[in-house]
Amino acid sequence: MQRLKSRRQFQAVLAGSTLARTPHFALHTVALNADPVDLAAKPLFNVPDVWLGAMVPKRWAKRAVTRNALKRQIYAVSDLYLAQLPAAAYVVRLRSGFDRVQFLSASSQALKLAARTEMHQLLDRATRVLPGAFTQVAA
Repeated sequence: MQRLKSRRQFQAVLAGSTLARTPHFALHTVALNADPVDLAAKPLFNVPDVWLGAMVPKRWAKRAVTRNALKRQIYAVSDLYLAQLPAAAYVVRLRSGFDRVQFLSASSQALKLAARTEMHQLLDRATRVLPGAFTQVAA
């Protein structure tokens, strides 16, 4: 699995289709095999592999420790689904915050368990929808 690093990569995937949603997460995807529009430009995804990025905005997770814990959970659960995901680029985006009353600690075991459970739901839904769910992206 390759990780998305550049802003252009994230923007390209977010411009693609939304594959699945849960109350807190959304999974966006875009195919890697698009025809390049500009041959002089560097390709966004130079390795035909599963590319994954995690987007946890400050708007929904104020503390850095929470954002980092959520990103670790996203990458850990995604590793379990690698065999089921075709080579494409994916972004898991936090779309709403976890309740601060229910999860008092910024990095509690309960928060991590809730995030992992919801990530399993998200990726289960995505693997059921996958065949024909891709949008082409230009390099």
